[in-house]
Amino acid sequence: MKQPAFNPYLPGYEYIPDAEPRAFGDRVYIYGSHDFFGGDRFCPGDYVCWSAPADDLGNWRNEGVIYRRTQDPNNRDDRMDLYAPDCVQGPDGRYYLYYTPNRMPSVSIAVSEHPAGPFEYYGTVSHPDGTPYGFPETDTFGFDPGVLVDDDGSVWMYVGFAPFGALKEMFRKNGRVCDGMACVKLERDMKTVIRHKANLIPGHDLAIGTEFEDHGFYEASSPRKINGRYYLIYSSERSHDLCYAVSSRPDGEFRYGGIIVSIGDIGYQGNTEAVNYTGNTHGGLVELGGQWYVFYHRQTNRQKCARQGCAEKIEILGDGSIPQVEITSCGLNAGPLPAKGIYEARIACNLSSREGTFAYLETFEDDPKGIHPYFTQLAAEREEDSLQYIANFTSGALAGFKYFRFSGDETEIRVSLRGSAKGRMTVSAALSGKPAACIEVAGTPDFSDFCAPLSVPAGDFPLFFTFDGSGAMDLMCFEIR
Repeated sequence: MKQPAFNPYLPGYEYIPDAEPRAFGDRVYIYGSHDFFGGDRFCPGDYVCWSAPADDLGNWRNEGVIYRRTQDPNNRDDRMDLYAPDCVQGPDGRYYLYYTPNRMPSVSIAVSEHPAGPFEYYGTVSHPDGTPYGFPETDTFGFDPGVLVDDDGSVWMYVGFAPFGALKEMFRKNGRVCDGMACVKLERDMKTVIRHKANLIPGHDLAIGTEFEDHGFYEASSPRKINGRYYLIYSSERSHDLCYAVSSRPDGEFRYGGIIVSIGDIGYQGNTEAVNYTGNTHGGLVELGGQWYVFYHRQTNRQKCARQGCAEKIEILGDGSIPQVEITSCGLNAGPLPAKGIYEARIACNLSSREGTFAYLETFEDDPKGIHPYFTQLAAEREEDSLQYIANFTSGALAGFKYFRFSGDETEIRVSLRGSAKGRMTVSAALSGKPAACIEVAGTPDFSDFCAPLSVPAGDFPLFFTFDGSGAMDLMCFEIR
C-alpha cells in the first residue's frame, strides 16, 4: 500500500524551506535551502535533496547532500549561507542549480548530470564582459533566483528582494536597493546575460496605485509556463502568502492574479484572522499525474528560521486563474486521511492560543503570558527519532487537523500527552461545533495516553482539539479507533 502523505511532507527532523518542486522523469525533486532546528539564522546547512515517486507522494527518499557550502569558490572559508535555490534542466540535458550566497548580490550556478546530484560549481551569472550580474548598480539584487527554460530553449532568470520601510532604508545604506522582481534573459550556456528588465513585478512602493497594491513583490521568484501562459509565483509584501501574476510573454505585461496560499489562511474565503502562526513563505508549482500542487513552508519552534515544507492541491481554471486554497494536514494525499489510525500532532494545520496567533518575522516575538503553543521536537540534534510535537498547549489553545474520512464506526479517540495540564480536552468535527469527544486529562511527567468515546458521522471532517483547564501540556499524537 502507498503511504499516506501529510503536511509537513518530510520527516519531523528535517527543515527544508523555500522548496522548488521539480518533476524530472517519474519523480518529483525538492530543491530548497536548509534550516536547522534551534538555529539562529536562515539557511545554515548544505543543500540536500529529497525526492518521491510522482504517483506515491507519501514515500519520500533522502538523496543526501547534493552541494556543499564550501564548493562555491567565494565561500571556501564557509562564512556565507546559501539561500533559496532553483534547479532546471538545460537545453544540453544537464541540471543547473542556481543560488545566492547570502553576502553576495550575484547568482552562482552548480551543474550535474543527474537531478539528485552531486553538483559541481559551474560559475556565476555574468554580463558578456565577465562582470557578475548584480554588481553593477543598474542590475537588480540577485536574490532568490527562479529559472524558466522555455519551449524554444530560451532561458529566463527572475530575481529580486524588495523590502520597504525601515528594512529598505537599511539596505539603502548598504548601497543595495531593489524595487521589484527583475527578469534576466540568459544565453543557452545558462549563465551569460543577454538582457535584463527591472521591476517586472513592482514591490510595495511601486505597487501603490496599481493592481498589485497590498500584494507587491517582496521575494521568492518562481516562474512556470502553464497552458501557454507565463506565471510568476512570489511572496508578497505580506510575507505569509504566495501570490501569482500572469502574462503572455516571459518578460513583460504581467497582471496580478491573486493569492494561491497563505500559511495563516488569511484571505481564504474572506478570512481576515490567521488560523496559524505566520512568518515568511516561499515555494513553487508542479504538475504530477495531471494534478497541480503549490509548495510552501511554515515556521516551527517559536522562531522564524526553523521552517518546514508543506504542499496543497490547486486548480488552474480555464481562464488561467488559480483560486486560493486552504492549508491542510493532507495536501499531497490522494484525499482525506483515513480516520482510523495514529497521527502525529505535528501535522496540525491550524494552531493558536486563547488570544490568537502572531507572526514570526524580523524579530523574535516573546510570549510573556506563556500561552502560545508551538511545534518543536524531543532532541536538539537532527536524528530520525527526534519526534516532533506541539508544546505548551494551554487553556484556550486550539489545534486543527484537516481532513479525515470517517466511516461512522469509529468509537474511541486517544491522545498522548505529558505536562502539568489538568482539565478537559474537547474534540470537535467542526470549528465551534458540538463536542465529538471529551477527554479528561491529568498531569503526567511522561507521555501517557488518555481516551474517551468518539462520535463522528460518516463523511469528510476536520478535527479540532481544544483544552480547558490549568497548566500546560505537550501533545505528541492521537489515535482514532
